[in-house]
Amino acid sequence: MKKTAKKIIDFKKQGKKITALTAYDYSSAKYFDKAGVDIILVGDSLAQVALGYGSTTEVSLEEMLVFTKAVARGAQNALVVADMPFMSYQVSLEQAAQNAGKFIQAGAQAVKIEGASPYIVQVVTHLTQSGIPVMGHLGFTPQYINTIGGHYVSGKNSSATFDILNMARALESAGAFSIVLEMVPQESSKFITQRLNIPTIGIGGGIFCDGQILVSDDILGKYDTFCPKFARQYSSLKDIIFNVARAYCNDVERGTFPSVAESFTLDFDEAQKLENYSQN
Repeated sequence: MKKTAKKIIDFKKQGKKITALTAYDYSSAKYFDKAGVDIILVGDSLAQVALGYGSTTEVSLEEMLVFTKAVARGAQNALVVADMPFMSYQVSLEQAAQNAGKFIQAGAQAVKIEGASPYIVQVVTHLTQSGIPVMGHLGFTPQYINTIGGHYVSGKNSSATFDILNMARALESAGAFSIVLEMVPQESSKFITQRLNIPTIGIGGGIFCDGQILVSDDILGKYDTFCPKFARQYSSLKDIIFNVARAYCNDVERGTFPSVAESFTLDFDEAQKLENYSQN
């Protein structure tokens, strides 16, 4: 049965841990969905891991929509959430609604927005009142990398933790159905999680969040440019991909691929006609 934003909130009430992964293509989404992942996020992390950009701020709305359509076609049960890319919701409420609507039309069931400034809270209110579920994102917010100045842990003291809690409460009041907490100490995440009615989804947020999300290329061991402290690598696909490609090249270069079994053949009589023609 298709998961919804309401069902994700219900998971918190039931004490069920929420599972989430990023996906950027049809086949990955299909297999994550079959594995039972609750939320599939079309993350703007695809800027680096799929498109080779330097940061998430470089990916465009049009690019995000292409990947969202592919993922939506592969996910039959998981809730598909799409990251709204940098500057796709910051200009005006009208712009935010129009662009969020494009993601819903592309097959997503919700969008994710970073930050909790008074304006962002207005955006969340406007979108949710327009029928578009919104996932918030606090702590380290990659789209703000140029103002933050680096990858820093947030909520490192009680005062900073209260600040994040207040922002989370503002997003909750605005109608957000969940909040990602990125690179927040586990004690701070626990404090925040216990005081919200909507679930927290941790990425470097510790064990006490209501759920966890990771970039799929990190857990698959496919993206080797950088692996964050909080990512657990379950496989090494980069080695598998390299070894398979090298073996294929070797077979082609040695003339052992394709074999007869991997080729199409003519009927004997037709092949003989060609042979006879060659001999004349």
